[in-house]
Amino acid sequence: MMIYNKDNKADIPSLDLLTFLFESEHCTAKEDTPLHAEADDPSKVITKSQARILTRQIAHFLRHEYGIGQNGPGKDVVAAVSTGQFALPCIFYGVVAAEGVYSAASPGATVEELVRQLQDGPAKIVVCSANLKPLAEAAAEVVALPKRNVLVFESTPQIKLESADGSVRCAFDRELQWRTITNSNKLEQSCICMLYSSGTTGLPKSVIVSFLPAYINRPIWKDWAADGKPFEIRTLAHLPTAHVSGVQGYFVNAFYDGGIVYWMPIFDFGAFLKYNAQHKITTFFTLPRIYQGLARHPAVTDQLKSLRIAYSGATPLNKEVYHCTKFGGEGEERTLLSQTWGASETTGAVTHMPPNRRDTSGSVGALLPSMTMRLVDEHDNDVPLGQSGEALLKGPVISQGYHHNPEANAAGFTKDGWYRTGDVMQFEQNGELLYVVGRTKEIINYNGLKIAPAELEAILTEHPLVADVAVAGVAVDDTEVPRAFIALRPKVDPTPKTTEDIKEFVKQRISEHKRLSGGIVFVEKVPRLQSGKMQFLRGGAYLILNATYDLHRRFFVPLFESDSTANSVESIPGSLEMLHLQVNLCAQSHPEYVGIDASIDGDVELQVHGLVDPAGNILSMIRLFFCDVFQVDG
Repeated sequence: MMIYNKDNKADIPSLDLLTFLFESEHCTAKEDTPLHAEADDPSKVITKSQARILTRQIAHFLRHEYGIGQNGPGKDVVAAVSTGQFALPCIFYGVVAAEGVYSAASPGATVEELVRQLQDGPAKIVVCSANLKPLAEAAAEVVALPKRNVLVFESTPQIKLESADGSVRCAFDRELQWRTITNSNKLEQSCICMLYSSGTTGLPKSVIVSFLPAYINRPIWKDWAADGKPFEIRTLAHLPTAHVSGVQGYFVNAFYDGGIVYWMPIFDFGAFLKYNAQHKITTFFTLPRIYQGLARHPAVTDQLKSLRIAYSGATPLNKEVYHCTKFGGEGEERTLLSQTWGASETTGAVTHMPPNRRDTSGSVGALLPSMTMRLVDEHDNDVPLGQSGEALLKGPVISQGYHHNPEANAAGFTKDGWYRTGDVMQFEQNGELLYVVGRTKEIINYNGLKIAPAELEAILTEHPLVADVAVAGVAVDDTEVPRAFIALRPKVDPTPKTTEDIKEFVKQRISEHKRLSGGIVFVEKVPRLQSGKMQFLRGGAYLILNATYDLHRRFFVPLFESDSTANSVESIPGSLEMLHLQVNLCAQSHPEYVGIDASIDGDVELQVHGLVDPAGNILSMIRLFFCDVFQVDG
């Protein structure tokens, strides 16, 4: 067994999260350190001592009004759905102090999605921001939670926590002290938070976060980066707190570092630039699409001059970002741009760029201390150094698994405890820096938000015109968006009206980021194996490999049976990161086939071989093909 990084260990404290942050010598925040402030009005601020009191007051309210934690730790789920507000972290701390489980919900969720999350807990209460009260009430009604159990939390003009029906209000006059835990087994087996992830496959599922993974990668990273020059931590909360980047990045990391988080209610590019300049932001984690905007937008000048370390994740960065001159410093003092790699199941990043490196090759950095990795083939055999394989992980930040989901646990973890990431990785020859080659799983990664094709497929199959459907991710503007490949019912024409009807049907039932931004492609048949599983390749390529595209009917017509080896991954020349497709085109007026090599890697590049077309008719047909199917400019 080839295990990477096994001798690189870090000292790990054995403490519960709140004791670690509020009471231990490990945390560098002082009693009067400002931890959280409103970005637009930084006079609205909470210090460490104030956060401790507020945490205890919220914990007392939850315990004595709603019985959270009364029957033991990790049993009572509190769902939270909120846009950004500076006192929100104290809701998280308060739930943990009361020995409940904080279930983070997306502020962009639909009623159906929030209902599913409330049922999964099941949630005993739901806390929401004032602007999301209608969403929380609607979902609570479906699951028979009374309005008394919907709590509205506001940070301004003053901190307030009361039930939606006004019958219960937190007086903030009594406190509950959390239990200090030092027993390593209790820490490892605890459940303080649930984050929703698509995991390896299927519908979103709740990832169990215990005490240690909630904070442990920060001291590991800080010790590892001790050679780097220290600086004041000032970060900007602009991403949703329903995901690990928000929960860990805004609730835990800056606190531990003795830094401050400035809170935006929602992301706005202009405000993001303004606050970076105003508050002299020194570090943040954000998404590739935002980095691309920072690199390209003419409004970006010197607003980022204070930036020291900038983290990215979810999908690879565009190369122009690495060479952007709008970040702070020059030469060795230039902003360290660290592309990281991790997941909800790893409670955040498990790699970082070493502090003495300024990489521009697209590496996600090196494994953190105490994290071990194997790279395996499809038979779980270790691959040689320099070859790519699926990454399996072990370490203190790995989740215990999925909440009440033995099937997902069996699929996501090996019998000897390795977490299956589903990501195909490769080390450079010296075995230090890692590169993401591709993914074995089908999950669509849209700007860090995971989209399960199965969820969209389940909705689409409810449409009366849809006979069969497959959903896949396609590369658009440095991220992925879902595209539906739909086989219609007999005698249904693939007209523009059909397309719009289906899109509207989905739009009414799903969050905005899950909509069919990649469009709809109509196919005569969805290729399936004899097992009934759809053949999956990046960008829906499995649907057009060895197929004829009928421009008149605007259909792909498979030339081979679905169980044919001609449709298998092994038959495709090239690799998944630069996938080559042999596509045949035909039209009523041009029945001849045209052979094309199409490299699908964000941009579409064509090489047309042996084509004699003086009138330009076939070239026009090819342009129509790519405009229609791949939605690129002609």
